[in-house]
Amino acid sequence: MKYVGVYTDFNGESHFEDVEVELALADFAPPAPPLYVSALTSASRFGFLNAPPGWYGDWHPAPRRQIIFYLSGEIEAEVSSGEVRHFGPGSVTPVEDVTGKGHTSKVLSTSDVFGVVIQLDD
Repeated sequence: MKYVGVYTDFNGESHFEDVEVELALADFAPPAPPLYVSALTSASRFGFLNAPPGWYGDWHPAPRRQIIFYLSGEIEAEVSSGEVRHFGPGSVTPVEDVTGKGHTSKVLSTSDVFGVVIQLDD
């Protein structure tokens, strides 16, 4: 499985990172057949996000380490280097730029961006 993460370097600049997650066959939910599962990460809470068409978040860091699962709509994110990426339904984005300049976010779709956010333990 692959995803795109956002992180902060030692200079406080944000970057995208292409990450590949290893999945291993595990007896995850017996008596159901084994599934391919990644390593599990501790999380403290989750919620839902909704951003309407035209919404724009100027430069800001993430409020905490979190993962966003996009369910509908399309959003654009820009990091300090000027690199821009688009995320839509099915995208998974760990956002860990909790210090420094942060990133920008802009809704591109004509429909709301709806997602699930899971905040990770520190």
